[in-house]
Amino acid sequence: MAELERVFAAVGGPPKVLRMDNGPELISDALQQFCTNRVGIVYIPPGTPWNNGFIESFNRRLRNECLNRNHWTSLLEARVVIGDFKTDHNHRHRHSALGYLTPAEYTARCSHTHHPVVCSIN
Repeated sequence: MAELERVFAAVGGPPKVLRMDNGPELISDALQQFCTNRVGIVYIPPGTPWNNGFIESFNRRLRNECLNRNHWTSLLEARVVIGDFKTDHNHRHRHSALGYLTPAEYTARCSHTHHPVVCSIN
């Protein structure tokens, strides 16, 4: 949970909602307690990963281009390699789905906000 606190602090606070699948790492009591009265949790129904295609696409790319190609000998080494992948993905890799902009360029140009249709904060 310390990592979530760090991420939330880095981006100016927690999001209204965390949308995630039903993987065992994401349905833990600790995560639910952490989110209580702070962040809504919306689960993707089992067997429907296409409901969150953007993250599924990113997860595939992370797995194929980073996780499957590396063997780490320490947690620090893993953090550095994954951090480099994240920087490359967000600032150097152009995506056809974003009009061949990087995610950072697309975000900077984005003028709309997302309002979830269904949101319940615990």
